[in-house]
Amino acid sequence: MCNVDWFFKSHRLPLAIEGIKRGYSVFLISNNTGYFKEFELLGIKCFDVKFSRGFANPIFELFNVLKLVYFYNILKPHIIHLITLKTSVYGNVAAFFFFKKVRIINAITGLGFLFTQKSGINPHFVFFLKLIYSRKNNNKFIFQNNDDKLVFSQFTSLNTYNCVILKGAGVNEDEFIRTSPILSNDKIRITLVSRMLKDKGVLEFIESAKLLRSLLFSKCEFILVGDIDLNNPSCIYEDELIAKLEENYIIWLGHRSDIIEIYNLTDIACLPSYREGIPKSLIEAMSMSCPIITTNAPGCKECVIEGVNGFLVPIKDVGALSDKIYELVSNSELMNSMGKQSRKFMVKEMSLKKIIQKTFDFYVD
Repeated sequence: MCNVDWFFKSHRLPLAIEGIKRGYSVFLISNNTGYFKEFELLGIKCFDVKFSRGFANPIFELFNVLKLVYFYNILKPHIIHLITLKTSVYGNVAAFFFFKKVRIINAITGLGFLFTQKSGINPHFVFFLKLIYSRKNNNKFIFQNNDDKLVFSQFTSLNTYNCVILKGAGVNEDEFIRTSPILSNDKIRITLVSRMLKDKGVLEFIESAKLLRSLLFSKCEFILVGDIDLNNPSCIYEDELIAKLEENYIIWLGHRSDIIEIYNLTDIACLPSYREGIPKSLIEAMSMSCPIITTNAPGCKECVIEGVNGFLVPIKDVGALSDKIYELVSNSELMNSMGKQSRKFMVKEMSLKKIIQKTFDFYVD
């Protein structure tokens, strides 16, 4: 189960395809935005549930839970794999009304806006999480970093049997492979790939570029790649973003599907995010032999061995971010060596084949 079909395609489709190869019957419950036909041609039976963003409308939420109860009872699954916190909550509530023995895999891919806002987590929501995860059942948890695991230990009992840390959804290192050397462009390209959200550090990235303008205008391009997300509370509106751009220096490309080519022409990958599960965009950049500059934040810091394949900076610290960008831009030898180390690190711990195999091992343990 996944919030929306495009996220399933980008993060979990290879896992589903492997499941079919291994003889599993695979069903997807998700919000259909147009990919269901593609999935069904691959042998995945799809069911549409209009998951909302957040937990806003109790009547709407209850209706979706009842739909899940219905689907559980007609499909009679042996394993329910819940992707993201939202579907984990829905899926566990619905499981109260499904009496067949089933193994529930809660893949907590990041804790998102609920855990980055200044006001903290609503105490009523904390109580609710404790209630649904306190049941003695076959609940198991996949986390992408130790910080998220630590947060979740407040809500349920975790041990070596019922939880595992898998660093991301995996990236195919045979597909994401660099063919153009670093520093092959007219200018050094520093690229941020993400949705255009404040909590992805987009504004800090732009401010760092402006701070370095007098030193780097003729040498570098700061590239933003990603769409506007109007449904996210951290959204940066298009007119606000466009007002901050600068021709031939700070450039926004919008949504792009050619991420391999984007990273093939990237010299430094940067993501000053406030919190992640593990950012797939950085794992892709690592596979493409890019040095990484990111924050010392949950999820992000999993992608960097400090001083080996990149640098970590404090969250929201434009000065520190600017310093590390300039340090790397000024040292071509370091850029090349860090890029090579990124590739080695990714292949060792975050490759698609390894993540898929560890997931199936977790299903049956």
